[in-house]
Amino acid sequence: MTAQRTAAGAEFRAARDFLQANRDDLAAAHGGFRWPRPAEFNWALEWFDVLADENPDRAALTLVEADGSAGTWTYGTMSDRSDQVASWLRGLGVRRKDRIILMLGNQVELWESILAAIKLGAVIIPASTLLATADLRDRVDRGNARFVIARDVDVPKFADVPGDFVRIVVGEPAQGWVSYADSSSAVKGFEADGVTPSADPLLLYFTSGTTALPKLVEHSHISYPIGHLSTMYWIGARPGDVHMNISSPGWAKHAWSNVFAPWNAGATVFLYNYDRFDASALMRVMGEHHVSTFCAPPTVWRMLIQADMTQLAHPPREALGAGEPLNPEVIEQVRRAWGVTIRDGYGQTETCAQIANSPGQPVKAGSMGRPLPGYDIALIDPATDEIGDEGEICIALADRPVGLMSGYQGDGGRTAQAMHDGYYHTGDVGSRDSDGYITYVGRADDVFKASDYRISPFELESVLLEHPAVAEAAVVPSPDAVRLNVAKAYVMLAAGHAPDRDTASSIFSYCLGHLASYKRIRRIEFTSELPKTISGKIRRVELRGREDQLHGAGDATPDAGEFRLEDFPEIR
Repeated sequence: MTAQRTAAGAEFRAARDFLQANRDDLAAAHGGFRWPRPAEFNWALEWFDVLADENPDRAALTLVEADGSAGTWTYGTMSDRSDQVASWLRGLGVRRKDRIILMLGNQVELWESILAAIKLGAVIIPASTLLATADLRDRVDRGNARFVIARDVDVPKFADVPGDFVRIVVGEPAQGWVSYADSSSAVKGFEADGVTPSADPLLLYFTSGTTALPKLVEHSHISYPIGHLSTMYWIGARPGDVHMNISSPGWAKHAWSNVFAPWNAGATVFLYNYDRFDASALMRVMGEHHVSTFCAPPTVWRMLIQADMTQLAHPPREALGAGEPLNPEVIEQVRRAWGVTIRDGYGQTETCAQIANSPGQPVKAGSMGRPLPGYDIALIDPATDEIGDEGEICIALADRPVGLMSGYQGDGGRTAQAMHDGYYHTGDVGSRDSDGYITYVGRADDVFKASDYRISPFELESVLLEHPAVAEAAVVPSPDAVRLNVAKAYVMLAAGHAPDRDTASSIFSYCLGHLASYKRIRRIEFTSELPKTISGKIRRVELRGREDQLHGAGDATPDAGEFRLEDFPEIR
Protein backbone atom coordinates (compact mmCIF):
# COMPACT_ATOMS: atom_id res chain seq x y z
CA MET A 1 0.00 0.00 0.00
CA THR A 2 1.04 3.61 -0.55
CA ALA A 3 -0.48 5.38 2.45
CA GLN A 4 -0.14 9.16 2.26
CA ARG A 5 -0.07 10.86 5.65
CA THR A 6 -0.99 14.45 4.91
CA ALA A 7 -2.29 17.53 6.69
CA ALA A 8 -5.62 17.05 4.89
CA GLY A 9 -5.83 13.48 6.15
CA ALA A 10 -5.05 14.63 9.68
CA GLU A 11 -7.77 17.30 9.47
CA PHE A 12 -10.25 14.67 8.30
CA ARG A 13 -9.26 12.32 11.13
CA ALA A 14 -9.68 15.05 13.74
CA ALA A 15 -13.21 15.81 12.53
CA ARG A 16 -14.06 12.12 12.42
CA ASP A 17 -12.67 11.51 15.91
CA PHE A 18 -14.62 14.47 17.29
CA LEU A 19 -17.88 12.99 16.01
CA GLN A 20 -16.95 9.58 17.37
CA ALA A 21 -16.24 11.09 20.79
CA ASN A 22 -19.61 12.89 20.81
CA ARG A 23 -21.70 10.18 19.18
CA ASP A 24 -24.35 10.29 21.94
CA ASP A 25 -24.29 14.05 22.51
CA LEU A 26 -25.96 15.81 19.60
CA ALA A 27 -25.75 19.27 21.18
CA ALA A 28 -21.99 18.98 21.70
CA ALA A 29 -21.46 17.49 18.26
CA HIS A 30 -23.52 20.21 16.61
CA GLY A 31 -21.83 22.98 18.53
CA GLY A 32 -18.25 21.87 18.06
CA PHE A 33 -18.15 20.20 14.65
CA ARG A 34 -16.48 22.00 11.76
CA TRP A 35 -16.29 20.58 8.26
CA PRO A 36 -12.79 19.79 6.99
CA ARG A 37 -12.32 21.78 3.78
CA PRO A 38 -8.93 20.80 2.35
CA ALA A 39 -8.05 22.24 -1.05
CA GLU A 40 -6.62 18.87 -2.06
CA PHE A 41 -7.74 15.46 -0.85
CA ASN A 42 -7.80 11.88 -2.08
CA TRP A 43 -9.88 9.82 0.33
CA ALA A 44 -8.59 6.44 -0.87
CA LEU A 45 -4.93 7.43 -0.52
CA GLU A 46 -5.09 9.80 2.44
CA TRP A 47 -7.68 8.01 4.56
CA PHE A 48 -8.42 4.44 3.50
CA ASP A 49 -4.79 3.48 2.87
CA VAL A 50 -3.69 5.13 6.11
CA LEU A 51 -6.38 3.22 8.01
CA ALA A 52 -5.26 0.04 6.25
CA ASP A 53 -1.64 0.69 7.18
CA GLU A 54 -2.67 1.01 10.84
CA ASN A 55 -5.15 -1.90 10.82
CA PRO A 56 -4.05 -4.24 8.02
CA ASP A 57 -5.79 -7.31 9.44
CA ARG A 58 -9.14 -5.70 10.28
CA ALA A 59 -12.01 -6.90 8.09
CA ALA A 60 -13.04 -4.22 5.60
CA LEU A 61 -15.57 -6.23 3.59
CA THR A 62 -17.53 -9.44 4.14
CA LEU A 63 -19.82 -10.91 1.49
CA VAL A 64 -22.14 -13.83 2.22
CA GLU A 65 -23.69 -15.60 -0.76
CA ALA A 66 -27.11 -17.21 -1.01
CA ASP A 67 -25.62 -20.68 -0.43
CA GLY A 68 -24.02 -19.54 2.83
CA SER A 69 -20.46 -19.31 1.54
CA ALA A 70 -18.63 -16.21 2.68
CA GLY A 71 -15.54 -14.21 1.86
CA THR A 72 -13.76 -11.58 3.91
CA TRP A 73 -11.21 -9.04 2.71
CA THR A 74 -9.10 -7.05 5.16
CA TYR A 75 -8.25 -3.37 4.97
CA GLY A 76 -4.71 -4.33 4.03
CA THR A 77 -5.87 -6.62 1.23
CA MET A 78 -8.29 -4.03 -0.17
CA SER A 79 -5.62 -1.35 -0.09
CA ASP A 80 -3.07 -3.50 -1.91
CA ARG A 81 -5.54 -4.89 -4.41
CA SER A 82 -6.96 -1.45 -5.28
CA ASP A 83 -3.38 -0.26 -5.89
CA GLN A 84 -2.95 -3.09 -8.38
CA VAL A 85 -6.28 -2.42 -10.11
CA ALA A 86 -5.49 1.30 -10.31
CA SER A 87 -2.13 0.58 -11.97
CA TRP A 88 -3.83 -1.83 -14.39
CA LEU A 89 -6.56 0.67 -15.30
CA ARG A 90 -3.92 3.33 -15.88
CA GLY A 91 -2.29 0.92 -18.31
CA LEU A 92 -5.62 0.70 -20.16
CA GLY A 93 -5.64 4.46 -20.53
CA VAL A 94 -7.65 5.71 -17.54
CA ARG A 95 -6.64 9.27 -16.71
CA ARG A 96 -7.84 11.92 -14.28
CA LYS A 97 -11.48 12.95 -14.80
CA ASP A 98 -12.15 10.05 -17.19
CA ARG A 99 -15.66 8.70 -16.65
CA ILE A 100 -16.09 5.04 -15.70
CA ILE A 101 -19.49 3.34 -15.61
CA LEU A 102 -19.50 0.77 -12.80
CA MET A 103 -22.26 -1.78 -13.35
CA LEU A 104 -21.50 -4.54 -10.87
CA GLY A 105 -23.34 -6.41 -8.15
CA ASN A 106 -22.31 -6.73 -4.53
CA GLN A 107 -18.99 -8.39 -5.37
CA VAL A 108 -15.46 -7.59 -4.28
CA GLU A 109 -14.56 -6.21 -7.72
CA LEU A 110 -16.98 -3.34 -7.11
CA TRP A 111 -15.12 -2.09 -4.03
CA GLU A 112 -11.73 -2.68 -5.66
CA SER A 113 -12.81 -0.59 -8.64
CA ILE A 114 -14.24 2.21 -6.49
CA LEU A 115 -11.02 2.58 -4.52
CA ALA A 116 -8.91 2.30 -7.68
CA ALA A 117 -10.93 4.97 -9.48
CA ILE A 118 -10.62 7.35 -6.54
CA LYS A 119 -6.86 6.82 -6.44
CA LEU A 120 -6.67 7.62 -10.15
CA GLY A 121 -8.79 10.75 -9.84
CA ALA A 122 -11.32 9.27 -12.26
CA VAL A 123 -15.08 9.89 -12.18
CA ILE A 124 -17.38 7.01 -11.21
CA ILE A 125 -20.83 6.69 -12.79
CA PRO A 126 -22.64 4.12 -10.61
CA ALA A 127 -25.12 2.02 -12.59
CA SER A 128 -27.70 -0.46 -11.36
CA THR A 129 -27.63 -3.93 -12.90
CA LEU A 130 -31.37 -3.42 -13.51
CA LEU A 131 -30.68 -0.86 -16.22
CA ALA A 132 -31.75 -1.62 -19.77
CA THR A 133 -29.98 -0.76 -23.02
CA ALA A 134 -31.83 2.56 -23.41
CA ASP A 135 -30.71 3.63 -19.92
CA LEU A 136 -27.12 2.71 -20.74
CA ARG A 137 -27.18 4.69 -23.98
CA ASP A 138 -28.19 7.73 -21.95
CA ARG A 139 -25.42 7.17 -19.41
CA VAL A 140 -22.72 6.65 -22.01
CA ASP A 141 -23.93 9.67 -23.98
CA ARG A 142 -24.74 12.29 -21.35
CA GLY A 143 -22.17 10.89 -18.94
CA ASN A 144 -19.39 11.01 -21.56
CA ALA A 145 -18.24 7.59 -20.41
CA ARG A 146 -14.85 6.40 -21.66
CA PHE A 147 -14.78 3.11 -19.74
CA VAL A 148 -17.35 0.53 -18.63
CA ILE A 149 -16.82 -2.19 -16.02
CA ALA A 150 -19.72 -4.66 -16.06
CA ARG A 151 -20.69 -8.23 -15.20
CA ASP A 152 -20.56 -10.89 -17.89
CA VAL A 153 -24.36 -11.38 -17.72
CA ASP A 154 -24.84 -7.72 -18.62
CA VAL A 155 -22.55 -7.73 -21.66
CA PRO A 156 -25.48 -8.20 -24.12
CA LYS A 157 -27.07 -4.97 -22.88
CA PHE A 158 -24.17 -3.03 -24.38
CA ALA A 159 -24.38 -4.61 -27.85
CA ASP A 160 -26.49 -1.72 -29.14
CA VAL A 161 -24.85 1.03 -27.10
CA PRO A 162 -22.78 3.20 -29.46
CA GLY A 163 -19.67 5.03 -28.38
CA ASP A 164 -15.91 4.88 -28.30
CA PHE A 165 -15.40 3.44 -24.84
CA VAL A 166 -13.27 0.63 -23.39
CA ARG A 167 -15.34 -2.32 -22.20
CA ILE A 168 -14.13 -4.36 -19.20
CA VAL A 169 -15.93 -7.54 -18.17
CA VAL A 170 -15.98 -9.17 -14.73
CA GLY A 171 -16.56 -12.90 -15.04
CA GLU A 172 -16.45 -14.98 -18.20
CA PRO A 173 -14.46 -13.48 -21.12
CA ALA A 174 -16.46 -11.78 -23.87
CA GLN A 175 -15.49 -10.80 -27.40
CA GLY A 176 -14.47 -7.17 -27.61
CA TRP A 177 -14.19 -6.86 -23.86
CA VAL A 178 -11.05 -6.69 -21.71
CA SER A 179 -11.10 -9.26 -18.91
CA TYR A 180 -10.96 -7.81 -15.39
CA ALA A 181 -9.15 -10.99 -14.36
CA ASP A 182 -6.08 -9.66 -16.19
CA SER A 183 -5.66 -7.12 -13.41
CA SER A 184 -4.38 -9.86 -11.09
CA SER A 185 -1.19 -10.12 -13.14
CA ALA A 186 -0.59 -6.37 -13.25
CA VAL A 187 2.23 -4.68 -11.40
CA LYS A 188 1.60 -4.33 -7.68
CA GLY A 189 1.74 -0.95 -6.02
CA PHE A 190 0.56 2.43 -7.19
CA GLU A 191 2.06 5.88 -7.46
CA ALA A 192 -0.28 8.84 -7.79
CA ASP A 193 0.51 11.19 -10.66
CA GLY A 194 -0.08 14.24 -8.50
CA VAL A 195 -2.44 15.72 -5.94
CA THR A 196 -6.21 15.51 -6.24
CA PRO A 197 -8.01 18.88 -6.16
CA SER A 198 -10.95 18.56 -3.78
CA ALA A 199 -13.31 20.24 -6.24
CA ASP A 200 -12.61 17.70 -8.99
CA PRO A 201 -15.62 15.50 -9.82
CA LEU A 202 -15.66 12.01 -8.30
CA LEU A 203 -19.22 10.71 -8.67
CA LEU A 204 -21.92 11.29 -11.26
CA TYR A 205 -25.35 9.95 -10.30
CA PHE A 206 -28.24 9.68 -12.71
CA THR A 207 -31.17 10.26 -10.39
CA SER A 208 -34.32 8.23 -10.89
CA GLY A 209 -36.56 11.18 -11.59
CA THR A 210 -40.27 10.70 -10.91
CA THR A 211 -41.33 13.42 -13.35
CA ALA A 212 -38.58 13.89 -15.94
CA LEU A 213 -35.36 12.53 -17.40
CA PRO A 214 -32.75 11.67 -14.77
CA LYS A 215 -30.71 14.61 -13.53
CA LEU A 216 -26.93 14.23 -13.39
CA VAL A 217 -25.89 14.85 -9.80
CA GLU A 218 -22.18 15.63 -9.52
CA HIS A 219 -20.21 15.07 -6.33
CA SER A 220 -16.62 16.03 -5.68
CA HIS A 221 -13.68 14.29 -4.03
CA ILE A 222 -14.82 15.67 -0.68
CA SER A 223 -18.62 16.02 -0.90
CA TYR A 224 -19.28 12.29 -0.48
CA PRO A 225 -16.02 11.04 1.11
CA ILE A 226 -15.88 13.79 3.76
CA GLY A 227 -19.58 14.64 3.62
CA HIS A 228 -20.54 11.20 4.83
CA LEU A 229 -19.07 11.95 8.22
CA SER A 230 -22.63 13.05 8.98
CA THR A 231 -23.93 9.68 7.79
CA MET A 232 -21.37 7.89 9.96
CA TYR A 233 -22.66 9.93 12.88
CA TRP A 234 -26.28 9.02 12.15
CA ILE A 235 -25.48 5.31 11.82
CA GLY A 236 -23.53 5.35 15.05
CA ALA A 237 -20.84 3.10 13.58
CA ARG A 238 -17.68 2.56 15.61
CA PRO A 239 -14.26 1.19 14.63
CA GLY A 240 -14.50 -2.59 14.31
CA ASP A 241 -18.29 -2.65 13.97
CA VAL A 242 -19.96 -4.90 11.40
CA HIS A 243 -22.33 -2.70 9.42
CA MET A 244 -25.05 -4.20 7.23
CA ASN A 245 -26.99 -2.00 4.84
CA ILE A 246 -29.52 -3.56 2.48
CA SER A 247 -29.06 -1.66 -0.75
CA SER A 248 -28.13 -2.36 -4.35
CA PRO A 249 -25.13 -0.90 -6.18
CA GLY A 250 -25.91 1.98 -8.49
CA TRP A 251 -27.94 3.98 -5.99
CA ALA A 252 -26.64 6.72 -3.72
CA LYS A 253 -27.62 4.89 -0.52
CA HIS A 254 -25.19 2.12 -1.47
CA ALA A 255 -22.30 4.59 -1.49
CA TRP A 256 -23.60 6.18 1.69
CA SER A 257 -23.70 3.06 3.82
CA ASN A 258 -21.72 0.43 1.95
CA VAL A 259 -18.64 2.52 1.22
CA PHE A 260 -18.00 5.91 2.79
CA ALA A 261 -19.81 6.01 6.15
CA PRO A 262 -18.68 2.60 7.48
CA TRP A 263 -15.14 2.98 6.15
CA ASN A 264 -14.95 6.49 7.63
CA ALA A 265 -15.67 4.78 10.95
CA GLY A 266 -13.20 1.95 10.37
CA ALA A 267 -16.01 -0.61 10.37
CA THR A 268 -16.63 -3.74 8.29
CA VAL A 269 -19.00 -3.47 5.31
CA PHE A 270 -21.22 -6.56 5.43
CA LEU A 271 -23.60 -7.82 2.72
CA TYR A 272 -25.79 -10.85 2.22
CA ASN A 273 -26.50 -11.65 -1.44
CA TYR A 274 -29.75 -13.55 -1.06
CA ASP A 275 -31.66 -14.67 -4.16
CA ARG A 276 -35.07 -14.16 -2.58
CA PHE A 277 -35.84 -12.35 0.64
CA ASP A 278 -36.26 -14.71 3.57
CA ALA A 279 -36.56 -13.01 6.96
CA SER A 280 -35.44 -16.08 8.92
CA ALA A 281 -32.39 -16.64 6.71
CA LEU A 282 -31.46 -12.96 6.97
CA MET A 283 -31.60 -13.02 10.76
CA ARG A 284 -29.61 -16.26 10.88
CA VAL A 285 -26.83 -14.69 8.80
CA MET A 286 -26.93 -11.50 10.88
CA GLY A 287 -26.52 -13.56 14.04
CA GLU A 288 -23.72 -15.74 12.66
CA HIS A 289 -21.67 -12.70 11.61
CA HIS A 290 -22.45 -10.51 14.64
CA VAL A 291 -23.94 -7.58 12.74
CA SER A 292 -23.77 -4.59 15.07
CA THR A 293 -25.40 -1.85 12.98
CA PHE A 294 -28.22 -2.56 10.54
CA CYS A 295 -29.94 -0.31 8.01
CA ALA A 296 -32.82 -1.33 5.75
CA PRO A 297 -35.53 0.29 3.63
CA PRO A 298 -39.17 0.29 4.82
CA THR A 299 -40.13 -2.70 2.65
CA VAL A 300 -37.55 -4.90 4.40
CA TRP A 301 -38.61 -3.76 7.86
CA ARG A 302 -42.24 -4.47 7.01
CA MET A 303 -41.32 -7.99 5.87
CA LEU A 304 -39.18 -8.60 8.95
CA ILE A 305 -42.01 -7.87 11.37
CA GLN A 306 -44.09 -10.56 9.64
CA ALA A 307 -41.56 -13.12 10.93
CA ASP A 308 -40.59 -14.14 14.45
CA MET A 309 -37.97 -11.48 15.12
CA THR A 310 -37.04 -13.00 18.47
CA GLN A 311 -35.15 -15.74 16.63
CA LEU A 312 -32.26 -13.27 16.33
CA ALA A 313 -30.60 -13.95 19.66
CA HIS A 314 -28.20 -10.99 19.48
CA PRO A 315 -29.92 -8.06 17.72
CA PRO A 316 -27.85 -5.21 16.30
CA ARG A 317 -26.88 -2.37 18.60
CA GLU A 318 -28.17 0.19 16.09
CA ALA A 319 -31.18 -0.16 13.79
CA LEU A 320 -31.83 2.34 11.02
CA GLY A 321 -34.42 3.08 8.38
CA ALA A 322 -33.93 4.96 5.13
CA GLY A 323 -35.72 5.68 1.89
CA GLU A 324 -39.01 6.85 3.34
CA PRO A 325 -39.90 7.38 7.01
CA LEU A 326 -41.27 4.32 8.77
CA ASN A 327 -44.71 4.36 10.28
CA PRO A 328 -44.73 4.16 14.12
CA GLU A 329 -46.30 0.68 14.27
CA VAL A 330 -43.28 -0.92 12.55
CA ILE A 331 -40.88 0.89 14.86
CA GLU A 332 -42.79 -0.30 17.92
CA GLN A 333 -42.87 -3.95 16.81
CA VAL A 334 -39.10 -3.96 16.25
CA ARG A 335 -38.53 -2.31 19.62
CA ARG A 336 -40.57 -5.00 21.36
CA ALA A 337 -38.72 -7.83 19.60
CA TRP A 338 -35.15 -6.53 19.56
CA GLY A 339 -35.09 -3.95 22.31
CA VAL A 340 -33.74 -1.36 19.89
CA THR A 341 -35.47 1.63 18.33
CA ILE A 342 -35.23 2.14 14.57
CA ARG A 343 -33.74 5.56 13.91
CA ASP A 344 -34.88 7.15 10.67
CA GLY A 345 -32.58 9.38 8.67
CA TYR A 346 -33.12 11.77 5.79
CA GLY A 347 -31.01 12.84 2.85
CA GLN A 348 -30.93 12.81 -0.93
CA THR A 349 -28.63 11.78 -3.75
CA GLU A 350 -27.69 15.47 -3.84
CA THR A 351 -26.67 15.45 -0.17
CA CYS A 352 -25.42 13.20 2.58
CA ALA A 353 -27.45 12.51 5.73
CA GLN A 354 -28.73 15.92 6.85
CA ILE A 355 -31.55 15.15 9.30
CA ALA A 356 -31.76 12.07 11.51
CA ASN A 357 -32.54 10.52 14.83
CA SER A 358 -28.96 10.27 16.06
CA PRO A 359 -27.62 7.86 18.71
CA GLY A 360 -28.43 8.58 22.31
CA GLN A 361 -31.32 10.92 21.53
CA PRO A 362 -35.03 10.36 22.22
CA VAL A 363 -36.94 9.20 19.15
CA LYS A 364 -40.33 10.70 18.43
CA ALA A 365 -42.73 8.47 16.56
CA GLY A 366 -43.05 9.53 12.94
CA SER A 367 -40.23 12.07 13.08
CA MET A 368 -37.06 12.03 10.97
CA GLY A 369 -35.15 13.59 13.86
CA ARG A 370 -33.11 16.79 14.04
CA PRO A 371 -30.45 18.41 11.85
CA LEU A 372 -27.14 16.56 12.00
CA PRO A 373 -23.79 18.20 12.80
CA GLY A 374 -22.73 20.49 9.97
CA TYR A 375 -26.27 21.25 8.79
CA ASP A 376 -28.42 24.34 9.35
CA ILE A 377 -31.95 23.46 8.21
CA ALA A 378 -34.73 25.96 7.50
CA LEU A 379 -38.35 25.25 6.60
CA ILE A 380 -39.41 27.81 4.00
CA ASP A 381 -42.97 28.47 2.88
CA PRO A 382 -42.86 28.24 -0.94
CA ALA A 383 -45.66 30.81 -1.26
CA THR A 384 -44.24 33.52 1.03
CA ASP A 385 -40.53 32.59 1.28
CA GLU A 386 -40.89 32.95 5.03
CA ILE A 387 -39.10 30.62 7.44
CA GLY A 388 -41.49 28.86 9.77
CA ASP A 389 -42.48 25.59 11.39
CA GLU A 390 -43.69 24.02 8.14
CA GLY A 391 -42.37 24.37 4.63
CA GLU A 392 -39.83 23.14 2.13
CA ILE A 393 -36.77 21.57 3.75
CA CYS A 394 -33.84 23.81 2.83
CA ILE A 395 -30.13 23.76 3.68
CA ALA A 396 -28.51 27.09 4.55
CA LEU A 397 -25.54 27.86 2.31
CA ALA A 398 -23.95 30.58 4.46
CA ASP A 399 -21.70 27.88 5.95
CA ARG A 400 -22.18 25.44 3.08
CA PRO A 401 -22.08 21.80 4.18
CA VAL A 402 -19.31 19.82 2.52
CA GLY A 403 -21.79 17.01 1.84
CA LEU A 404 -23.76 18.98 -0.74
CA MET A 405 -23.44 18.25 -4.46
CA SER A 406 -21.41 20.46 -6.78
CA GLY A 407 -24.52 20.81 -8.94
CA TYR A 408 -26.41 19.19 -11.79
CA GLN A 409 -23.90 18.55 -14.56
CA GLY A 410 -24.68 20.39 -17.76
CA ASP A 411 -27.81 21.98 -16.33
CA GLY A 412 -27.11 25.37 -14.82
CA GLY A 413 -30.81 26.15 -14.84
CA ARG A 414 -31.71 23.23 -12.60
CA THR A 415 -28.75 23.96 -10.34
CA ALA A 416 -29.86 27.58 -9.95
CA GLN A 417 -33.42 26.41 -9.32
CA ALA A 418 -32.18 24.21 -6.47
CA MET A 419 -29.68 26.68 -5.00
CA HIS A 420 -30.90 30.25 -4.67
CA ASP A 421 -31.42 32.98 -2.11
CA GLY A 422 -28.86 31.41 0.21
CA TYR A 423 -30.42 27.95 0.42
CA TYR A 424 -30.39 24.56 -1.25
CA HIS A 425 -34.02 23.59 -1.82
CA THR A 426 -34.71 19.87 -1.41
CA GLY A 427 -38.21 19.82 -2.90
CA ASP A 428 -39.43 18.00 0.22
CA VAL A 429 -41.84 19.47 2.75
CA GLY A 430 -41.45 19.03 6.50
CA SER A 431 -42.79 20.35 9.79
CA ARG A 432 -40.79 21.15 12.94
CA ASP A 433 -42.04 20.84 16.52
CA SER A 434 -41.04 22.84 19.59
CA ASP A 435 -38.14 20.45 20.31
CA GLY A 436 -36.65 20.87 16.85
CA TYR A 437 -37.76 17.48 15.52
CA ILE A 438 -38.66 17.48 11.84
CA THR A 439 -41.43 15.32 10.41
CA TYR A 440 -41.59 14.46 6.74
CA VAL A 441 -44.76 15.72 5.04
CA GLY A 442 -44.02 14.74 1.45
CA ARG A 443 -42.63 15.90 -1.84
CA ALA A 444 -43.63 19.47 -2.53
CA ASP A 445 -45.33 18.38 -5.73
CA ASP A 446 -47.13 15.48 -3.98
CA VAL A 447 -48.77 17.53 -1.22
CA PHE A 448 -52.24 18.70 -2.25
CA LYS A 449 -55.29 20.57 -0.98
CA ALA A 450 -58.70 19.06 -0.27
CA SER A 451 -61.46 21.43 0.91
CA ASP A 452 -58.69 24.01 1.42
CA TYR A 453 -56.75 21.72 3.81
CA ARG A 454 -53.19 20.66 3.02
CA ILE A 455 -52.95 16.89 2.73
CA SER A 456 -49.74 14.88 3.11
CA PRO A 457 -49.88 11.65 1.08
CA PHE A 458 -47.19 10.15 3.30
CA GLU A 459 -49.25 10.65 6.46
CA LEU A 460 -52.26 8.95 4.94
CA GLU A 461 -50.16 6.15 3.46
CA SER A 462 -48.60 5.50 6.87
CA VAL A 463 -52.06 4.91 8.34
CA LEU A 464 -53.07 2.69 5.43
CA LEU A 465 -49.96 0.54 5.87
CA GLU A 466 -50.98 -0.21 9.45
CA HIS A 467 -54.02 -2.10 8.14
CA PRO A 468 -53.23 -5.84 7.75
CA ALA A 469 -54.79 -5.98 4.27
CA VAL A 470 -52.51 -3.29 2.84
CA ALA A 471 -49.14 -4.26 1.39
CA GLU A 472 -48.41 -0.98 -0.41
CA ALA A 473 -50.34 2.22 -0.98
CA ALA A 474 -50.13 5.52 -2.81
CA VAL A 475 -52.40 8.47 -2.08
CA VAL A 476 -53.09 11.12 -4.72
CA PRO A 477 -55.67 13.88 -5.24
CA SER A 478 -58.77 12.90 -7.19
CA PRO A 479 -60.72 15.86 -8.66
CA ASP A 480 -64.03 16.52 -6.93
CA ALA A 481 -66.67 19.11 -7.81
CA VAL A 482 -67.38 20.02 -4.18
CA ARG A 483 -64.04 19.67 -2.38
CA LEU A 484 -61.70 20.53 -5.29
CA ASN A 485 -59.87 17.28 -4.55
CA VAL A 486 -60.39 14.29 -2.32
CA ALA A 487 -57.79 11.79 -1.14
CA LYS A 488 -57.77 8.62 -3.19
CA ALA A 489 -55.72 5.56 -2.25
CA TYR A 490 -54.36 3.09 -4.76
CA VAL A 491 -53.86 -0.06 -2.71
CA MET A 492 -51.90 -3.25 -3.31
CA LEU A 493 -53.32 -5.95 -1.07
CA ALA A 494 -51.41 -8.33 1.15
CA ALA A 495 -51.73 -12.04 0.45
CA GLY A 496 -55.01 -13.56 1.52
CA HIS A 497 -57.14 -10.43 1.10
CA ALA A 498 -59.70 -10.00 -1.68
CA PRO A 499 -60.21 -6.75 -3.62
CA ASP A 500 -63.87 -6.54 -2.66
CA ARG A 501 -66.37 -4.36 -0.84
CA ASP A 502 -65.71 -5.97 2.53
CA THR A 503 -61.99 -5.21 2.33
CA ALA A 504 -62.66 -1.64 1.22
CA SER A 505 -65.12 -1.21 4.09
CA SER A 506 -62.57 -2.46 6.59
CA ILE A 507 -59.91 -0.06 5.29
CA PHE A 508 -62.29 2.92 5.24
CA SER A 509 -63.36 2.15 8.81
CA TYR A 510 -59.79 1.84 10.03
CA CYS A 511 -58.76 5.14 8.44
CA LEU A 512 -61.82 6.86 9.88
CA GLY A 513 -60.65 5.96 13.37
CA HIS A 514 -57.05 7.02 12.81
CA LEU A 515 -57.27 10.21 10.76
CA ALA A 516 -58.80 13.63 11.33
CA SER A 517 -62.08 14.10 9.47
CA TYR A 518 -60.59 16.51 6.91
CA LYS A 519 -57.92 13.93 6.05
CA ARG A 520 -60.36 11.16 5.23
CA ILE A 521 -59.52 8.82 2.40
CA ARG A 522 -62.69 8.98 0.34
CA ARG A 523 -61.81 6.74 -2.57
CA ILE A 524 -59.99 3.41 -2.77
CA GLU A 525 -58.94 1.49 -5.85
CA PHE A 526 -57.22 -1.87 -5.58
CA THR A 527 -54.37 -2.52 -7.98
CA SER A 528 -51.92 -5.33 -8.61
CA GLU A 529 -49.05 -2.94 -9.27
CA LEU A 530 -48.03 0.63 -8.51
CA PRO A 531 -45.98 2.63 -11.05
CA LYS A 532 -42.42 3.03 -9.81
CA THR A 533 -39.07 4.40 -10.87
CA ILE A 534 -36.24 1.95 -11.43
CA SER A 535 -35.06 2.69 -7.88
CA GLY A 536 -38.42 1.71 -6.44
CA LYS A 537 -39.96 5.11 -5.71
CA ILE A 538 -43.68 5.34 -6.41
CA ARG A 539 -44.48 7.57 -9.38
CA ARG A 540 -47.47 9.39 -7.92
CA VAL A 541 -47.29 11.74 -10.90
CA GLU A 542 -48.65 8.93 -13.10
CA LEU A 543 -51.51 8.26 -10.73
CA ARG A 544 -52.32 11.97 -10.46
CA GLY A 545 -52.34 12.20 -14.23
CA ARG A 546 -54.72 9.26 -14.44
CA GLU A 547 -57.11 10.91 -12.00
CA ASP A 548 -56.96 14.22 -13.87
CA GLN A 549 -57.65 12.44 -17.13
CA LEU A 550 -60.63 10.55 -15.73
CA HIS A 551 -62.19 13.26 -13.57
CA GLY A 552 -60.52 16.55 -14.44
CA ALA A 553 -63.36 17.64 -16.73
CA GLY A 554 -65.95 17.22 -14.00
CA ASP A 555 -66.78 13.59 -14.69
CA ALA A 556 -67.90 12.19 -11.34
CA THR A 557 -68.34 8.64 -12.60
CA PRO A 558 -66.45 6.19 -10.37
CA ASP A 559 -63.60 4.24 -11.96
CA ALA A 560 -64.16 0.56 -12.58
CA GLY A 561 -63.16 -1.17 -9.36
CA GLU A 562 -63.19 2.06 -7.35
CA PHE A 563 -64.89 2.23 -3.96
CA ARG A 564 -66.16 5.53 -2.58
CA LEU A 565 -66.77 6.37 1.06
CA GLU A 566 -70.19 7.88 0.34
CA ASP A 567 -71.34 4.45 -0.85
CA PHE A 568 -70.79 3.05 2.66
CA PRO A 569 -73.54 4.75 4.70
CA GLU A 570 -72.84 2.38 7.58
CA ILE A 571 -69.44 4.06 8.09
CA ARG A 572 -69.75 7.31 10.00
